[in-house]
Amino acid sequence: MVSILGISAFYHDASASLLRDGEIVAAAQEERFTRRKHDAAFPRHAVEYCLREAGLGLGAVDHIVFYEKPFLKFERLLETYLAFAPKGIASFASAIPVWLREKLFQKDMLIREFRKIDPAFRDDGRLKFSEHHLSHAASAFFPSPFEEAVVLTLDGVGEWATTTVGIGRGRELTIEKEILFPHSLGLLYSAFTYFTGFKVNSGEYKVMGLAPYGEPKYKQLILDNIVSVRDDGSFWLDQSFFNYCTGLTMTNDKFADLFKAKVRQADKEPLTQFHMDMARSVQDVTEEIVLKITRSLRRDYDIPNLCLAGGVALNCVANGKILRDGAFKRLWAQPAAGDAGGSLGAALALWHGELKQPRRVTPGKDSMRGSYLGPEFAQDDIERRLAGAGAKFRVLDEGEAIDFAARALADKKAVAWFSGRMEFGPRALGGRSILGDPRSPSMQKTLNLKVKHRESFRPFAPSVLRERVGEWFELDDDSPYMLLVADVVERRRRKMTAREQALFGIDKLNVIRSEIPAVTHVDYSARIQTVSADTNPRYHALISRFFELTGCPLVVNTSFNVRGEPIVCTPEDAFRCFMGTDIDVLVVGRCVLEKQDQDTALREDYKNKYELD
Repeated sequence: MVSILGISAFYHDASASLLRDGEIVAAAQEERFTRRKHDAAFPRHAVEYCLREAGLGLGAVDHIVFYEKPFLKFERLLETYLAFAPKGIASFASAIPVWLREKLFQKDMLIREFRKIDPAFRDDGRLKFSEHHLSHAASAFFPSPFEEAVVLTLDGVGEWATTTVGIGRGRELTIEKEILFPHSLGLLYSAFTYFTGFKVNSGEYKVMGLAPYGEPKYKQLILDNIVSVRDDGSFWLDQSFFNYCTGLTMTNDKFADLFKAKVRQADKEPLTQFHMDMARSVQDVTEEIVLKITRSLRRDYDIPNLCLAGGVALNCVANGKILRDGAFKRLWAQPAAGDAGGSLGAALALWHGELKQPRRVTPGKDSMRGSYLGPEFAQDDIERRLAGAGAKFRVLDEGEAIDFAARALADKKAVAWFSGRMEFGPRALGGRSILGDPRSPSMQKTLNLKVKHRESFRPFAPSVLRERVGEWFELDDDSPYMLLVADVVERRRRKMTAREQALFGIDKLNVIRSEIPAVTHVDYSARIQTVSADTNPRYHALISRFFELTGCPLVVNTSFNVRGEPIVCTPEDAFRCFMGTDIDVLVVGRCVLEKQDQDTALREDYKNKYELD
């Protein structure tokens, strides 16, 4: 049995993944254990979890691979500062000492960290380094259900590449084309994230969610001034508008002058129609570039399958448009598409590439195990942990617990659902989820303000029975990882009045648009998760029971956490979040908890506990 441990760390979303004879055994982000959002530190807890899951000590691991090459990254840093000199000297002076002290000698630093886990650890040639975008591409292609595919990776920047095109066939994966820093679709999107007052590498999904409230008023201004796009989708960014190469901010005064506005101070200034229009404009530009790329790739390679990874692959609106565009017949995106997935991709690239091991593909089925790759807790352990936390609970049999949760949902209660293994990647997929009734007109507002403690404009996703998805959404395909957006079918929509149609911006929020208003965004779209009995039978059984009770085969699904908090990992995390929010019911395994039964002295102020994301 050959074991490979993959590591991603030191930028954001550190993680660890473990393969055994090429099979994915475990994968998890460090943030879930440390409770620090986007934790970039060496993923010691995630490594220890993966080793426990595999029943291995660190000394028994055959290969360890880091997801990128720090020397190439350092080369890019130096060449960038030299190219822009003397501009950026202050940024250079602050960055170089960190590189010289830590990042440039990452191999030594990694060995020191491994020795904290196992004092007897020796490298013995086991520690290797992949390339950033090869790790992304490998995470997209090798677990996919395709024997052959075009592989597109898009993110901020790795070592030098920001965009790559690869071709995967069997166990072979080759990078064919690339776009290099500073020209980056991910950094373009992050620049608008920064300008509209959200956090870079965290708030991009807020910009995507805000976009439907706006109009693309600035799209042409962006295309005429900031980004030049060729017919094949290759692009060039005018760096005179940006500050990310040498400064400490994403944009500069020239960028602000172009839009006749300043960077929004999130803690002082509200979102306005301008910010919504900016969000819509950059979203539309992103979609135009991505569609030009994908159409060109289909013409060039004549392969019907497309795999996606990199942070931009989490833009589920763009993904949905790629699928509907029809250039590619089938699309598969890595559920941990950002840097967290790099640990898995690095391990897979080593197994199939350097070790030349064969790849087994099951048509129509990926090898991610539903992305349920994190810790799981036995029923007796759950009961012990909840009792230790002071929780008051009842233990039901399996059918009773599912029926209890389904009836609570039908009664319009917010239900926290903790079941099986924790998800790998940014989305909760029915393992660590907060659920609600999608038919409720008030559920979106209730969950955003009273439970999640986040902005009211943020949409929620539906988890829908795979066999029923086409009855409710303009999609008849698998979307198990919540990475595709599609519209609610026409017959489920509600016709809006003339007054409602005339509304602008955030005023659109409370208009009921369909039979399932809690998951219908202002443009009639929804970020869909299809749920199958073979990947998550318990979650499928819950939604099926809710369907029996209500005639509705879907539920609202949002991640089990509050704004700024990582998704819960343990039963104790679940109970603390339950007690810090207005969640009505908590189901952990077969334990059911109701808020009115709990000791009020255990309530926590979760609204202000975590730094805002």
